[in-house]
Amino acid sequence: MTPFTEPDFTRFRDALGPLRDREQVAERLLESSRRHSYDPDTELDWDAPFEEGMWFWPPELVSLYGTPLWRRMSEEQRLDLSRHEAASLASLGIWFEIILMQLLVRHVYDKPLTSRHVRYALTEIADECRHSMMFARLIRRGGTPEYPVPRVHHNLARVLKSVSTTPGSFAATLLGEEVLDWMQRLTFPDERVQPLVRGVTRIHVIEEARHVRYAREELRRQMVTAPRWEREFTRLSCGEAARVFSVCFVNPGVYEAVGLDRREAVAQVRASGHRREVMQAGAKRLTDFLDDVGLLRGPGRRLWRSSGLLA
Repeated sequence: MTPFTEPDFTRFRDALGPLRDREQVAERLLESSRRHSYDPDTELDWDAPFEEGMWFWPPELVSLYGTPLWRRMSEEQRLDLSRHEAASLASLGIWFEIILMQLLVRHVYDKPLTSRHVRYALTEIADECRHSMMFARLIRRGGTPEYPVPRVHHNLARVLKSVSTTPGSFAATLLGEEVLDWMQRLTFPDERVQPLVRGVTRIHVIEEARHVRYAREELRRQMVTAPRWEREFTRLSCGEAARVFSVCFVNPGVYEAVGLDRREAVAQVRASGHRREVMQAGAKRLTDFLDDVGLLRGPGRRLWRSSGLLA
C-alpha cells in the first residue's frame, strides 16, 4: 500500500455502527467552516472595560468552589481567583492547541494533498491559530500573567506527541478539547460572566464542535484499522495523557496570585467532592465515547481512574 492509498472505511463498523466516508465528513465540515468561522479581532470588543462585580469564569467551575477556604474568602478575592483561573485555562488551551497543530500536520503528511480530508485539517489548523491568538489576547487583556504548565509536563508532552500513534493523537486531541468545551458551554450563556469572556468562549465552542467531530470520526477509523500493538500502546498513552491533563488543568500559581497559601489551596481542591464531580462531568461524554471505541481497557483504564476524570 502506498502512503496515499486509503482503505474504504465504509466497509468497516465498530460498536457505534458503520464508519462514515472520510471525504463526505470532511466536505460537511468544510461547509460548516465556510458558514460559521469568526475573526476574534473584529468580532469581539477588546476595548470595552470590564464590569465591576462580574465573574471571569462561572463560580461553580472555579477550583476552590465549595471548599472551607472558599467560604473564608472575600467576594473580591473569589472574583479575582476566577480571573486568574480563566487565564490559567487560556494558557492551557494555547499549550494544547500548539500540540494539536503539530499532530494534525503530521497526520496529513502522508495523505492525498488535494483531498477534502487534508483541506479540512488545514482549515482546522487555521482555526487553532486564531484560537491561540485569541486566548493570548484575553490573558493580556485580563491583566494577569500567563500560566504555563510545569516544565516537567511540558517536556513530557514533547515526548508523548513525538511517539504518539495516529489514534493516540486523535484521542489526545479530544482530551484537550472536550473537557474545556463542556465548561465553555456553561460559560458563554452565563450572564454573571464578563461579556468578553463569554464572547471568547462562544467563538471557541462553535468552532470546536467541528474539531471534535473530525477527531471522533478519525479516531473511530484508526481504532478499527490499527494493528493490535498500536491499539494497546494508544490505550496506555491516552491514559498517561489524561493523568498529565488533570495535573496541569489549573496552575497552582493562581492561588498565590490572590493571596492564598498554595499548599492549603491545592490540598483542598484535591479533597473537594464538588471539584471531582465537575471534572468527571466534564469528561463524561468523552470517556463514554472512548469506552465505546475500545480505549478504556486494562492499564489505560487504571490511568484514567487515577487522573480523577473517570469515576
